[in-house]
Amino acid sequence: MGNAFMLRHLREDIHSVFGRDPAARSFWEVLTCYPGIHALLLHRLAHRLWRWRLFWPGRFVAAIARWLTGIEIHPGAVIGRRFFIDHGMGVVIGETAIVGDDVTLYHGVTLGGTSWEGGKRHPTLGDRVTVGAGAKLLGPIAVGAGARIGSNAVVTRDVPENATAVGIPARILDERPPIKKEAREHAESIGFSAYAVGNGDDPWTLALHSLLDHAAKTDQRLALLREQLAAAGIKTPEAETPNTGFDPEYLSKIVD
Repeated sequence: MGNAFMLRHLREDIHSVFGRDPAARSFWEVLTCYPGIHALLLHRLAHRLWRWRLFWPGRFVAAIARWLTGIEIHPGAVIGRRFFIDHGMGVVIGETAIVGDDVTLYHGVTLGGTSWEGGKRHPTLGDRVTVGAGAKLLGPIAVGAGARIGSNAVVTRDVPENATAVGIPARILDERPPIKKEAREHAESIGFSAYAVGNGDDPWTLALHSLLDHAAKTDQRLALLREQLAAAGIKTPEAETPNTGFDPEYLSKIVD
């Protein structure tokens, strides 16, 4: 029963690779050529030995996995389903780390500790977390489901669900508030929408967002002024959409 369970997990792990690595061409190729799959297969055996309190055999299997793949997973670490380590060289996962389902790690990632004391010392990753190459997640922190960790980031604090953390030390990229209808309509009226291009944390994009917000508020004030003038019997010419000369394709290139 246990072997059938492990084989079912192995098939699931291999099939999950195809959705995350376009270079994967066949089931046999993934099984024989992907070190992340080899490391995960050996870890499942090492973890079972560890749970049976066969600590030395568990560590020995983990050591073999490290020699063969360059990936070090402590047998005490808890790994979820459909876990994918891409490339894998230099990945280190500590004893008390917990990894959820559908998690992806790239090469050089460390799920490490910051203390020599016992107890929970390593990170907990929720489902669908992606950790970029070279990132270091240190201490008993929690990374929420769907979060993304940028390459080479050093994370020592909790990361909320669906957030993106980048930098050293890692910071959470601010999410912009919902786009106001007026600002979006103004952007479309002059031939582009900066809200749809680029990274929300990019200085160009942030500057364009501010300009569009300001322009939309100015339009509102002018419309109110025209209404008041019309109520006083003063006629004003119809407002025309200015020709800004912006090329939306060019704008998307410089902001992206």
